[in-house]
Amino acid sequence: MESTDSKLALKMLVVLSRTMHAVTEQVKADIKTHQLNLSEFGVLELLYHKGDTPLQQIGDKILLTSGSVTYVVDKLEKRGLIARKSCATDRRVTFGTLTEAGRELMEETFPKHEAFLADLFNDLSVSEKEQLIDQLKRIGLRAEHYTPLENV
Repeated sequence: MESTDSKLALKMLVVLSRTMHAVTEQVKADIKTHQLNLSEFGVLELLYHKGDTPLQQIGDKILLTSGSVTYVVDKLEKRGLIARKSCATDRRVTFGTLTEAGRELMEETFPKHEAFLADLFNDLSVSEKEQLIDQLKRIGLRAEHYTPLENV
């Protein structure tokens, strides 16, 4: 017979997966209202908040493969929202940088997106949000470094 803890772990995975799917779909829909997809918004948001960033680091920061980063950067560059800038000290490094049009787009859209997220998560108090963030970080860190036990 399964233990209560095992049943709760399974239920937690199902609830977490369904919640993540529902939240992701709402976030995609909100971002789409700004004529962007999730990856494009992720790149723009990173450059908006962190400044010029080596293209090689963008994927790690927003969970995209290097091929996807190239594709997204190419699309954003064609739209005039970002530019590539060579590193002055290392020719192998190319930075992604927001153009003036990209900065203006983010100055207009990011506050709206932030308000959308605040409304989406409005059912939780500040304390509950802080607790959930802590709990999710602990689960994520354990999962990243998890080694299954033999004979479980």
